[in-house]
Amino acid sequence: MKKIIVIGGGAAGCFAAVQIASAGHSVVVLDGNDRLMHKLSITGKGRCNVTNECDMETFLQNVVRNPRFLYSALSRCAPSDVMAYFEGLGVPLKTERGRRVFPVSDRAQDIVYAMQREMKRCHVEVHLNTRVREIILEDGVCRGVQLFSGEILEADAVLLATGGKSYPRTGAKGDGYIMAQQTGHRIVPPQPSLIPLETVEQDSMEMQGLSLKNVTLTVTSGKKKIFSEMGEMLFTHFGISGPLVLSASCLLDGAKLDTYQLTIDLKPALSMEQLDLRLQRELAESINKDISNVLRSVLPSSMIPVILARAEIASEKKAHDITKGDRQALCRAMKQFILHVSAMRPIAEAIVTRGGISVRDVNPNTMESKIVSGLYFAGEVLDVDAFTGGYNLQIAFSTAFSAAQAILSAEESMA
Repeated sequence: MKKIIVIGGGAAGCFAAVQIASAGHSVVVLDGNDRLMHKLSITGKGRCNVTNECDMETFLQNVVRNPRFLYSALSRCAPSDVMAYFEGLGVPLKTERGRRVFPVSDRAQDIVYAMQREMKRCHVEVHLNTRVREIILEDGVCRGVQLFSGEILEADAVLLATGGKSYPRTGAKGDGYIMAQQTGHRIVPPQPSLIPLETVEQDSMEMQGLSLKNVTLTVTSGKKKIFSEMGEMLFTHFGISGPLVLSASCLLDGAKLDTYQLTIDLKPALSMEQLDLRLQRELAESINKDISNVLRSVLPSSMIPVILARAEIASEKKAHDITKGDRQALCRAMKQFILHVSAMRPIAEAIVTRGGISVRDVNPNTMESKIVSGLYFAGEVLDVDAFTGGYNLQIAFSTAFSAAQAILSAEESMA
């Protein structure tokens, strides 16, 4: 029986720990937090979007950075495998819109409890409120870790699964990057991903709390289209948020934010001409009303003053006084609602972290370091991230499974 140390008690670390311990090895999980899988317990607004029930091609299309690196890991542990695993642990699952998979109970805690029960069954040793100072190397081979307390723990292999820098209150402080860098690994600078955006324009403040459905958000940089999708978004006191915005943020370079233009089409189902005809009908039916009242059947009330201001039309102007030029201005304001990015929200508010340990330093088949023998990586600490929809959690499970299987194979070959 060999001793394996897992640094990080999140989704990736715990999943790998169970795989290794169930094969009869001694596994110790070290976590600086006061509980296991804290971030997992709040994902999906507390519902836990476990994975995405899609095929390999679709999955890789939703990975923003380094998708090819994941091919082997996903082949070994696909979304269907993760679903079967948790249902086997007694957590019934359901698939919702966008192939997103959740517990039937809509409780992330059910996933956490199931994993904890399995860890206990497999005799995984857990040490909470325990931070690792450094990974101990000997002639390029990982031999264990040293804790901040000064204690040295020896191991036959170490799995680094500390997560990124998003949601620091869940224990993600970026410690893994420091440890990896100390052992010679390149770090792609961490940035926020799946993050709300702050805007130059103040319109958002006037509409804060307004949620829009079935709108199209397009992001351009110069003449290049970066992103364009239909979905939901939200106006906030600082700018914009919601599923569309979070997905778009994955593709933005934090160093070039001033180059991006955001265009919202509030009426994507209608062409400019069709929208103009709609306005003409509304105006004809209420010829003596103020234009601000006429637009109540077309737009949310909190958005009407903003659209009128952008179209340069007085809110008290009567319907019978609205000109063709006014209508065209209104149509443009609704079909081309333009915003500009001033900043991303702090990385602490990001759902996932972009960047991390360079995949060039990691074997994609085993998740073992190419630099240090016996050192493995899994989860968000790697420079791999994806759109929202269960993809990032699946990446954690798949990379953890690959690392666990490689550790087991290495131990068997040593035996």
